[in-house]
Amino acid sequence: MTVIRRGSGDPTPNSGRVVVLIRSGGQEAFGGGPLGPFSSEKSSPVFWWLAAYSGFAFLCRPATMRSITGDVTTMVFFILACVVPAFLVSAVATGAMRVLSPKIGLIDQPAARKVHKAPTALGGGIGIWLGVVLPLAVVQLVAWLVHRGTLPSDWIPPQLARHLDGVLFRSGQMWAVLAGGTVLSIMGLIDDLIDLPWKPRLAVQFCVAAALVSVGVRGTVFLGIPAAEFAISVLWLVVLMNSFNFLDNMDGLSSGIALIASIIFATIMLTSLSEPRWLVAGVLLVLAGSLLGFLCHNWPPARIFMGDTGSYFIGVVLASMVVLGTFYEHGGAAQHGRHVILAPLCVLAVPLYDFASVLLIRLMERRSPFKPDKSHFSHRLVELGLKPKHAVLTVHLATLTTGLGALLLYRVTDWSGAWLVIALVLCVLAIVAILETVARGQVESRESRVESSDSSSATSSESARR
Repeated sequence: MTVIRRGSGDPTPNSGRVVVLIRSGGQEAFGGGPLGPFSSEKSSPVFWWLAAYSGFAFLCRPATMRSITGDVTTMVFFILACVVPAFLVSAVATGAMRVLSPKIGLIDQPAARKVHKAPTALGGGIGIWLGVVLPLAVVQLVAWLVHRGTLPSDWIPPQLARHLDGVLFRSGQMWAVLAGGTVLSIMGLIDDLIDLPWKPRLAVQFCVAAALVSVGVRGTVFLGIPAAEFAISVLWLVVLMNSFNFLDNMDGLSSGIALIASIIFATIMLTSLSEPRWLVAGVLLVLAGSLLGFLCHNWPPARIFMGDTGSYFIGVVLASMVVLGTFYEHGGAAQHGRHVILAPLCVLAVPLYDFASVLLIRLMERRSPFKPDKSHFSHRLVELGLKPKHAVLTVHLATLTTGLGALLLYRVTDWSGAWLVIALVLCVLAIVAILETVARGQVESRESRVESSDSSSATSSESARR
């Protein structure tokens, strides 16, 4: 650890402060011991990618974070207070669901379109839901008691306490989102049990999305036309709900992508704006902690799946926080050009591409757009010869790459730099498209050879009978 004291003559924004740089390498940075599902025996590269990314984000943070958040202790306290309780609740609750799910019939049976070979417990989404809702409920109660004076004010760091009124004022929107997510989770749980048709599910999704937009969960997108903004916001919510539901086709895939996205969005909310957006960042970090707890049980080989209960909840919470978050600041607070509004599309480029491509394939083949199949990017990678675990890690890495592009948008000053970032994201998607096309061609070629072989066999048998 190196401690550098800046003198009064230092012109940097941290003049007169003590800056602490911590350098540690490898496993020692995490205590040097086993990390459960992330231990060296089950090495989870996505965990180390996220660790490396966190260091990158900290080193590349703009001056606004160093000057306004200043107190590193407050930031660390905030992150740990959000992530650790959610992680513990989710890990314990998901473990409990592994025992309870078989007893109540929450089991996902193997099928031709599925990757797993043995019956696997569902219900992990309940653990994710508890990992998000319970910590936020406790935080809401503590904030309310501090605000009333029932609890001493030193329960909350001073830098966070000065935002308490604003957080409590906006917490109603947070609970509206969680209520909508709960409705979708209940619907997903019923679907996991009895397999609901897709039309009533889609109707419920649109109703929940419309209700959320009606209470203020809407984006502006610079249109100034309320009806258009309402429609775009509803569509955004529904698309993200189904994107993460579609992605839940391999162990650790949907939850890993949601974890990467939530961490990157939280980083933007905390480090890239004139002032941190504590409420939105807090919800995203709580979601990240809950997903980490779930991944302890869902990392390949998975012992439990999240099911529709979890995928719908993840999708609506993440989509809503993106809408409620601030990516571009107007007026005097503006530090970045309007190009930064593309950040959410960069972070979610891979799941949105997968959703759109799969939907298009099913419609072109005149099949139900919501009938599961093996048209996803992850399935195509397996068809190319990758193991399912490696296919999942490949999709994670592609998501992380486009997500880092979102951070780079805040490092460029105008559209000329932004177009380079956009080109980077499009190149990643082009690689994905090429791999998908090659894999699809191989599958069609194999199917054609099988049909030809069957036809030849039938002809030979008929000739022999004559």
